[in-house]
Amino acid sequence: MVSKRRSIHATNLNFRPNINACNNSEPKGTKPTSEPTSVKEILVLMVMYLCKKSLFFDTNLKVGIYLSCLFVISLIADVLMIPKTYLSRSDNVLNKVFVKFAWGWNLTLIVPFIILTSVTYCCGNKQKILKNHMPRILIATFFWWFWTSLFNFVEASLGRCANKDFDSKILCLREGHVWNGFDLSGHSFILIYGSLFLIEETRCIVNWDAIKDYIRLEEYQRQTRDSNGKPNPLRNLTDSELKEVKTNYEKFTPYIRLLFVLVAVIQILWDVMLISTMLYYHIMIEKFLGGAFAILTWFFTYRVWYTKQSLLPRLPGDGTFKYIKRTPVQSTPVRSRRKDSLTDQGPLFMGMPIYANYKPEELSVR
Repeated sequence: MVSKRRSIHATNLNFRPNINACNNSEPKGTKPTSEPTSVKEILVLMVMYLCKKSLFFDTNLKVGIYLSCLFVISLIADVLMIPKTYLSRSDNVLNKVFVKFAWGWNLTLIVPFIILTSVTYCCGNKQKILKNHMPRILIATFFWWFWTSLFNFVEASLGRCANKDFDSKILCLREGHVWNGFDLSGHSFILIYGSLFLIEETRCIVNWDAIKDYIRLEEYQRQTRDSNGKPNPLRNLTDSELKEVKTNYEKFTPYIRLLFVLVAVIQILWDVMLISTMLYYHIMIEKFLGGAFAILTWFFTYRVWYTKQSLLPRLPGDGTFKYIKRTPVQSTPVRSRRKDSLTDQGPLFMGMPIYANYKPEELSVR
């Protein structure tokens, strides 16, 4: 008589772990996973993605577009008669409310943005914030005042009134006459410099969302004392600094995102008003030189001065920990490196190495 086959689950197979032995070791648990993303968070991330695309495409390309348009469009506007629109009126709302106070709008948005972000990535270190990041606002404001004042000085010094009885620009304009001078475009300067200033100062939001994951993983590693985790930018922070980062990140991130969206909107407005300036105001050389001075000032500060580690201030995002990913320069082609990595693994089956503990020198012996 054939006996009934025993269930495989009732056997004590050799490859199964010994439960009693496992109970002797202290369990560490599993790494915490991120919380489920809500619909509201998804919509917010979509808006942030669009704003980042608007602000952070190749800045060098944008500078080239600025210079090209200042030359070509302005030259066309000097030669051809451009149809008048609402934007051609100097008293239009956008010009009176926004462009006239352009630098004030920039500071209204960027000052709280810099404070909230730097407080987070500097772990609340006020001295580091004041020395490394806030001076950039003063430097940008100084250059704005210096160049616009110089433009006004050049126009007043080299110009003449249509009525020869008046030698002063103020008196000439007060009496209703026309002052003819070399009027370097302050609008071209402030709109281009303001746009580049906003782009550079908000660049610290790149990879901002990764800070949340860094905090979560670092807290787990400190609780479990797991030293085998992946490198974490927060690894060298003290417990008080880590707590400060977590508190500030959770408290300020919604406001940082809102300010970033407003910055993206105002930067688009500056580009629209720049096109209006190209079409309806000044002559080509005045606009081109105004934009050129703006680009040179941006390049000197953000591409030369602030990149020097021995000088202050520092670039946005340079804080107590490094959370912005830097793309490494590839010294070898990707294809050859991938080929070498596959060769070093020895024989493969369905993408997996046949020999688990394979060493290249062992295969040569075989």
